[in-house]
Amino acid sequence: MAHRIVTQVVVTGARVFGRAFAEAYKQAQASGKHAAGKKAAGGFAASSINIDEACKILNVKPPAAGETSVEHVMERFKKLFDLNDPQKGGSFYLQSKILRARERLEMELREVERKAASEKELQEGWKPKVYKDR
Repeated sequence: MAHRIVTQVVVTGARVFGRAFAEAYKQAQASGKHAAGKKAAGGFAASSINIDEACKILNVKPPAAGETSVEHVMERFKKLFDLNDPQKGGSFYLQSKILRARERLEMELREVERKAASEKELQEGWKPKVYKDR
């Protein structure tokens, strides 16, 4: 009789652990797929901030208007970053949001500059730099 109870406890325990392990494995797979999809979609897995939110955080105009410059973004960043210094009573969370906003805007501004340079090159034609020996 005792061996029957022990066997039943062992079998039940194995079932419980087996189901828990299977469920944990399914969750790990789903989490891995989600993270891989996020990296492929946006380039930055950790930074899911969009351009409009970044402009609102730093209080600048969107770079598509062509009026935003890197210097203006850096000026706003430095001011807001210093104001939210945790040692001066600010918030680390807000500092990190400001940093992510600056990174996102810099990435967008680089892309706009690259497109402008490409457009200029297409309009003017390709002019290779030739160095003459003296």
